[in-house]
Amino acid sequence: MNQHALRVRPAAVAGMFYPEDPEDLRREVADYLSTPEAAAEEDLPKAVVVPHAGYRYSAPVAAAAYARLAAARGKVRRVVLIGPTHRVAVAGFALSNAEAFDTPLGPVAVDTAAVDRLAQRPDAVRMDLAHAQEHCLEVQLPFLKETLGEVSIVPVLAGQVSPEAVADLLAGLWGGPETLIVVSSDLSHYLSYDDCVTLDAVTTHAIETMSPEKIDRPQACGRLPIAGLLLCAKARGMSVKTLDVRNSGDTAGPRGQVVGYGAWAFFEGKMEQPLTETYGEEMLALADASIRHGLDHGAPQPLNFDAVSPELLEYGATFVTLHREGRLRGCIGTMRTARTIAEDIVANAFAAAFSDSRFPPLTAEEMDGLDISVSLLGPLEPIDFTDEHDLVAKLDMGVDGLVIADHGRRALFLPQVWTQLPDPVVFLAQLKLKAGLPLAESPTLQAWRFRVDAVGRDA
Repeated sequence: MNQHALRVRPAAVAGMFYPEDPEDLRREVADYLSTPEAAAEEDLPKAVVVPHAGYRYSAPVAAAAYARLAAARGKVRRVVLIGPTHRVAVAGFALSNAEAFDTPLGPVAVDTAAVDRLAQRPDAVRMDLAHAQEHCLEVQLPFLKETLGEVSIVPVLAGQVSPEAVADLLAGLWGGPETLIVVSSDLSHYLSYDDCVTLDAVTTHAIETMSPEKIDRPQACGRLPIAGLLLCAKARGMSVKTLDVRNSGDTAGPRGQVVGYGAWAFFEGKMEQPLTETYGEEMLALADASIRHGLDHGAPQPLNFDAVSPELLEYGATFVTLHREGRLRGCIGTMRTARTIAEDIVANAFAAAFSDSRFPPLTAEEMDGLDISVSLLGPLEPIDFTDEHDLVAKLDMGVDGLVIADHGRRALFLPQVWTQLPDPVVFLAQLKLKAGLPLAESPTLQAWRFRVDAVGRDA
């Protein structure tokens, strides 16, 4: 490609959002792609959602998606790259006149024929001003070059458009295995750490259930491109997999005000199976080994990342529950996704055995006959209710786990608790007692439901 003979959109945020020096940039991208959290898998996604902040903040999350594209090198030849406008207001879609987008790693060609076709849409306009300083597409280019090699892009900025318009635009560019869809979006902005985790969990649930109507403006700057992709994915019977959801407080920044980031992969003709169907024994083995290591060394089992299945190096929240002779012997877990599933299991198994304040530390003699179960928590779904009678009426008994929060206190019951507390009124009352809340009706009570993927066995 003769760069000087082309209309080239210069790199605008090199040296700010990511390194300007080519070698430094190539090394940094390689480092992100080599982390355990970014492990690749055999199935190639048709579309991904990735964040677009400065690399030190969001690239660890984006890499979870890009690592899965390495096997598509030579197969994917065109990337439809769509994100929101941050600097220039646009009524419709903003297209670029450029024939290439420059990066420190070299230019990326634009599929100008596809852009010409898009320009015929009544809701699309060529507007280089909108692209000139926009970062949301640019920060994806080094990752695309390093994972896919030489590809062309169809760069689109979505301004004031409807999800249906985005879906229609994507459908016209869908193509076959040679085309990849990349949606660029961050999640919630400048909330407290806990509020960010909660709101991003709501967004995760909306994406996993392909419910674009449940994603509002505060939840994602790229909510309209995401919503359009969800409409396409649902219509095509696709499946979606959450790869990583964290925020700037988890990656590189302070936790006072944070920005959320998420990565998702969308697959054609692929239905997700519960992890326990394939990896249940490995999950239980991790818990058992951590408890046995704790008996001998007083610490959790160190995790050998190389020996763990890549699927268990996805980020997730787990609970580990111990029973002995039919009685609870310990239960510890996490409500928020802050580490890999394997790391969470190892830490929670040790804590359930030795740090549950309701029980003395487990002894070696108790290992005989100890029942271990691991529960992988699904996303939190907020429950809208008028009063507590309405709340309990909306619970799916035996299936829903429940989280409640009020007056700065929070507590959780796993779905397994229904076997001991089958009455939903009693279920809620006991959960309020667990949280240290009064039993009286409270107008400020909040509630979320969730499902679990659980597996158990005797130790």
